[in-house]
Amino acid sequence: MNNPDRWRKSSYSGGGDGNNCVEIATSPARIAVRDSKAPARATLTFPAGAFSTFVEALKGHSGSRD
Repeated sequence: MNNPDRWRKSSYSGGGDGNNCVEIATSPARIAVRDSKAPARATLTFPAGAFSTFVEALKGHSGSRD
């Protein structure tokens, strides 16, 4: 999943150079997520079916700060 050709920035990157976002890489079985400001650091990897659940959970917590 570390092939740079497979990583793409989120469509919600914002204005400017878009450095305040995450990047994702996909394969048929897995989806990986990394911080675009620190791409060499660890990534989160999900089975493909679990990624949409993860995204929906983030949307539900977008305004909260725990």
